[in-house]
Amino acid sequence: MKVYDSPAIRRAVGFADLIEPVAEIFAEFSQGRGEAPIAVLRPAGERGDVHVKSACMPGRSIFTVKVATWFADAQPPAGGFIAAHDARTGALVALLRDEHHLTDVRTAAAGAVATRVLARPDATALTVLGTGVQAYLQALAVCAVLPVRQVIVWGRRQAAATAMCAALADRLPRVTARAASQAEEAVRSADVIVTATGSTAPILFGDWLRAGQHVTGVGADDPTKAELDTACFHRADLVVADSRAAVRRFAGDLRAAGTDVDAELGEVLLGRHLGRVDPAQITIAKLVGLGIQDLVAAETALRLLEQEPAGRPVPASARDLA
Repeated sequence: MKVYDSPAIRRAVGFADLIEPVAEIFAEFSQGRGEAPIAVLRPAGERGDVHVKSACMPGRSIFTVKVATWFADAQPPAGGFIAAHDARTGALVALLRDEHHLTDVRTAAAGAVATRVLARPDATALTVLGTGVQAYLQALAVCAVLPVRQVIVWGRRQAAATAMCAALADRLPRVTARAASQAEEAVRSADVIVTATGSTAPILFGDWLRAGQHVTGVGADDPTKAELDTACFHRADLVVADSRAAVRRFAGDLRAAGTDVDAELGEVLLGRHLGRVDPAQITIAKLVGLGIQDLVAAETALRLLEQEPAGRPVPASARDLA
């Protein structure tokens, strides 16, 4: 069995390495292939959660079991590992002690895939609600797939939003980044909105939205969390999920709205659903994260770790943005 620690994994794998693999495995999953059960534990109530996500897929050499943790009183808050097992014998072949990094980058890759297929291709203005590492990675990922020229960041702490803008300006010299003091103003200015927080109450409201916008929500991944209010879902012309079953069970904001899911992301990628058909449509991608993403992230990581690590590492936690 091989063991890889977080620094090596962080050097080897970024979100850009996972965009195409994640797109491919979403399409496979929406064809009814594979299994991806999810369990969520809350040992510290609202101050901590544990996500256990596993996956297997026919034709893959490994299956994976991931434990991802987030505890407000830990430093850094996020942690975890992925265990990769031989799909034929069940033997443990590798332990990826990634400390949440692979979860971070595979989530950013999923956001990039969703935005690429659902947003208007001429979208140039991005607003991100959130200032943590996932918000930062989502901003980078959207800018990798769309011709973004302006990024507006809103967070409950203005200093954190300002720090994230500075980090984005360093990584994306072609993009203008600024912090907003009011979420509503930031949303109304955007073509694409990403929510990436741990909020338990809505931070994005439907009456702020306008025709042609796309929203990707990645933070509300268990029933106690909510980022989008009910009006967002009711105003949307198209609601797409990574998994119908998973969002109905775990997406707190979508559950509260009682809305239908029009398509899975994989169905749009396969052409079984047309996705956006009009520039004026409001589209929403609701992503709670699936074990299949961890499976393909582990496969990619194991392949890249056999090569000489290259490239610039992405931040481990929000404090690296300061």
